[in-house]
Amino acid sequence: MSQNIPLEELARLPNFFAPKLSWNRDKIAFYWDKSGRIELYVIEIESDEIRQLSNGEAPRSPRSSLIWTRDDSGIIFGKDFDGNEQNDSYMISLDGEVTQLTHDPESQEYAIQVSPNNEWLLLATNRYGQMNLAQVRLDDPKSHAPLTHFKAPVFTAMWHPNGRSIFLSGNKTPNPLNADVFHLELDEDEPAPVWQEKEGNEDTVMDIHPNGRFLAVTTNAYGLNRAGIYDIEAKEVRWFGNGDANESPVVFSENGRLLACIRNQNAELKTVIYDIETGDETVLQLPAGLTFNPDFINDDKEVVVTLTTSTSRPELIIYNLEDHTYRTLLEADYGSIDPSNFVESKHIWYESFDSKQIPALIHVPNDIQEGEKRPAITIIHGGPTAQFFQSFDPYAQFLIDHGYVVLKPNVRGSTGYGVEFRDSNIQDLGGGDLEDAAYGAEYLKSLPYVDSDRLGIFGGSYGGYMTYIALTKKPDVWKTGSAAVGITDWKLLNDESMEHFKYYIFRLWGDPEENAELLADRSAINFAHQLKAKLQIIHGVNDPRCPISQARTFRDRLLELDYQEGQDFEYIELEEQGHGSQDQEQKVEWYTQLVDFFERTL
Repeated sequence: MSQNIPLEELARLPNFFAPKLSWNRDKIAFYWDKSGRIELYVIEIESDEIRQLSNGEAPRSPRSSLIWTRDDSGIIFGKDFDGNEQNDSYMISLDGEVTQLTHDPESQEYAIQVSPNNEWLLLATNRYGQMNLAQVRLDDPKSHAPLTHFKAPVFTAMWHPNGRSIFLSGNKTPNPLNADVFHLELDEDEPAPVWQEKEGNEDTVMDIHPNGRFLAVTTNAYGLNRAGIYDIEAKEVRWFGNGDANESPVVFSENGRLLACIRNQNAELKTVIYDIETGDETVLQLPAGLTFNPDFINDDKEVVVTLTTSTSRPELIIYNLEDHTYRTLLEADYGSIDPSNFVESKHIWYESFDSKQIPALIHVPNDIQEGEKRPAITIIHGGPTAQFFQSFDPYAQFLIDHGYVVLKPNVRGSTGYGVEFRDSNIQDLGGGDLEDAAYGAEYLKSLPYVDSDRLGIFGGSYGGYMTYIALTKKPDVWKTGSAAVGITDWKLLNDESMEHFKYYIFRLWGDPEENAELLADRSAINFAHQLKAKLQIIHGVNDPRCPISQARTFRDRLLELDYQEGQDFEYIELEEQGHGSQDQEQKVEWYTQLVDFFERTL
């Protein structure tokens, strides 16, 4: 077995993030770490000219998107401190001048959209308690004021073209799985309900038609996400597609004739363009993988979209809707690495304990010899309301290059496979989903090229939680595991969380006090004494989602139980980091620690 992918070089390959088209549709703003650290850039679409705007002012690891001012003279971004996600909003001009728009070191804020008159910034903030909408004048930070007071968090909203009102998605019911569409007149105190397809399901507004009459909406009331257009005057919805795949609308074209949607099926994302009059669809003819973040340019004849596959890194492309050709606007850099060394993922299904079919992606090294048996690693994604896609995964690729078979199951609770599957782990985390992971290990054992005595598990966030609970409640399945920024004690997590994070915990578990016994049963801290495998604990000290106390209390419990640090388990705190990082230096450290651990223990 030979290694062909230099780990540090892979971690340092330039990545771009959060591309955002300008209102005039001639420029794209994006984060890029080509210089070695993340900075803000703008690319001119017609000339392909790229300009660097920031010089150290951009966040080290962005956690918020970019938005343009309405006159395209500036770009608004969020910046935190060392990964703590307490974002303030800043504006950078095309000349590189930076202005701070908000300042509150104790709150999280996310810029959403600038008003049509270019005077007000709409944002989501927890400055006033729960995450809700607020506005602030671009020229007066003291004008910061709340707009909504929902008990449930509000993140999705947009200005109506008239500039006097806002459409938003929120929840006023006691059901945490519910979302409805509301309309807020700025001179009114409370948002008015606009559309609810079915109570208990998520009905969401994603964009507003240029004429102000139609909303691009999605619902999961029929088992899968479905995209449609809501007519505000007629108070009715017209749906697109045949409803056999998850689809979500993204954006109307500038002339309002087309609607771009994303179709999620079999761990792939495809961009689908609907003619809103006829309902006819155009699917972008691109390699199997992910196409996402679409927007329209050139009189709606072309679409800017991000493209990635399991063996190709993300690129920004322009797709011609008339002749179905495309050109690359921002190419992926591979350095000295030959992309042919990357291994393609395969979408498979395996049976779990209750006969439920579990979807997964598997990567198998290309150099396995006949009769050879390799170690295998199961990676669990974050969320849990998230999923693995057939996109480029550097973790999988460098583990494969070191000889491991990699399985990435979309265990129950994952998105992309319907509402029933997504909600099947409600009040059961560390139950059925853990069995899915264990049965994934059994699937690996059935493969002729897998060494059944050398199985590892790894994950971050919810994947970190699953690693902890897997190694303590299924101690004989895996030989070793690495838990990154994970959860070990649900009660402690709830006690220390901000209001919008508490609401997500409530969504997953119901009332934490009423279900205290269940939460205790699903907290690895209470089963640490059953640990047999080698364990690596990695955690950022500034993590606001899964605080460092989750790792520290588990370490302390192991020490109380006479486990030896450095022998039975390894403990790593990452300074100046939060809930993971996109910074090159920090990725090098993380990747190196992970591979070194598995090399020594598996």
